[in-house]
Amino acid sequence: MTMGSPQMTWCPPFWTPPTSTTSRYGSHGAFYRYKNSMGKSLPLFYIYDSYLTTPEAWAHLLTPNGPHSIRNTPYDGVFIALLVEEGHTHDILAAGFDGMYTYFASNGFSFGSSHQNWKAVKSFCDANNLMFIPSVGPGYIDTSIRPWNNHNTRNRVNGKYYETALQAALTVRPEIVSITSFNEWHEGTQIERAIPKKTPTRLYLDYLPHQPSLYLELTRRWAEHFIKEKEQWLM
Repeated sequence: MTMGSPQMTWCPPFWTPPTSTTSRYGSHGAFYRYKNSMGKSLPLFYIYDSYLTTPEAWAHLLTPNGPHSIRNTPYDGVFIALLVEEGHTHDILAAGFDGMYTYFASNGFSFGSSHQNWKAVKSFCDANNLMFIPSVGPGYIDTSIRPWNNHNTRNRVNGKYYETALQAALTVRPEIVSITSFNEWHEGTQIERAIPKKTPTRLYLDYLPHQPSLYLELTRRWAEHFIKEKEQWLM
């Protein structure tokens, strides 16, 4: 899902092979495509845990001269790798990816998800013709499924955490900002409408004392701000 231009996108934490995805959905009007620097409108894929496959293996697919290259074929696309550790920046470059994203909504959890590192990452990407897509979230709490992970909880502070992350993202002037997430309730990163709800096994987060649509409204406001900022960057 994309909001405005430049883009804010929801990034799913999974990987579907581009061949099957493009073959099945490529002609659909809702299939998201991104116009690259060459003017080609190509599908954009976020690849979660991309670092689990070696750069050499990715290069077989993603570099123009790789033995199984999909570049300039019907299955070409804009491929965005997950940046977790600082050293992954060079691996992503060598692998032939088009850019990198940070995914995790917990500021400080990883090198990539730490706002303070985004300026340096963006500089690296600019110098190597890569896209940098910072990922922002409204907060983080996953202790209902990972009871030991309380140290990575990030309080929403009534929307302030989300806005701080968005401001940090726009500061580095990205083409795209990804949002983690739209509806991952089990990790406390949802931004969809929410009302108070409790079951015998779970207490769902709500946005009281604010309206159920608080985070959708904040997203709309910041998407509009993003568009205006981008216009200023290009002047």
